Amino acid sequence: MLKFIALRFVRYSIMTFAVTTIAYLMAVSFFNPVTQLMDLTGGSLDPEVNRENVEETLRRYELDPDQNMFQRYGVWLSGVITEGHWGYSPNGATVNDAFGDRVWISVRLTLAAMILSTVIGIALGVYAASRQYRWGDRTTTWYSYFTMIVPTPVAFLLVQRGAIWVNEQAGEQIFYVTGFRSIGVEGTWNQFVDMLAHYAVPTLAMTIFGWAAMQISQRQYLLDYVNADFVRTARATGLTRKQAIRKHALRVSFVPTAQSIAFSIPALLTGTFFAEIIFNWDGIGAYTIRALHQHDVNATVAVTFYGCIVFAIGALIADIFTSIIDPRVRL
Repeated sequence: MLKFIALRFVRYSIMTFAVTTIAYLMAVSFFNPVTQLMDLTGGSLDPEVNRENVEETLRRYELDPDQNMFQRYGVWLSGVITEGHWGYSPNGATVNDAFGDRVWISVRLTLAAMILSTVIGIALGVYAASRQYRWGDRTTTWYSYFTMIVPTPVAFLLVQRGAIWVNEQAGEQIFYVTGFRSIGVEGTWNQFVDMLAHYAVPTLAMTIFGWAAMQISQRQYLLDYVNADFVRTARATGLTRKQAIRKHALRVSFVPTAQSIAFSIPALLTGTFFAEIIFNWDGIGAYTIRALHQHDVNATVAVTFYGCIVFAIGALIADIFTSIIDPRVRL
């Protein structure tokens, strides 16, 4: 198993390096921070006056516009490898500080929702499969299909409006529908309660509209095995239907489910773009939009690298689960 995981780790590392390199070269080719900064400072009205100042500013931030893409890539890569420094934005801010803060905000926003969506989705999928065509199966499956066709922004806005309605009915602020903390809250307990009040609504929105794919896939995978030959053989030995499913079919059905987790984690990353905008969390989603708008090469590449790392972590977790569940992987 260790050899299998090590080979996967090497593969994902090569993939991450290749994608990050391509992203950097493409960003340098298409982005033009000189023009962007001149527009922001008014230099476009008198280009000869401010252009040299803007270019000199970019050189100080290791964004020399006179260097070709490969020269800039070499400078940037050496900084990343030797110092762990991801460069500067055109406004002079270090990518490490700005990006690190936004990543931590997004991780806090998505981590609970990711865990809850996975656990609830798998549990409901097993529940529905064990009660095929009954009321519980039809209800959970219908709900999952319904949430899959509702656009993500609309779904989040519905939950946000529901929280506002609860506050109005209660006559006080129970849930916060924007922001991730209140200013001026003192005391450990008060800060903890304030954090929960801000987390509750976005976490609920991302969870109840996020488990659908996991529930449907787990239901289908389990149904594919409940009538398999090895399950009928297990029942012939004296096991009840529930015992045979729990001891044999359920374990086998977890193999494709574990593999699909790798793709659900990046999907949650995509979902945070909408969640951060609607619930006003200044996380990686808002940061990415600003980076693209400002032609920020280094910030855009950092976001790309982060996406690759998130996918690689999810894929490694899925591979570990698969190697534990499926003995054939160890061969």
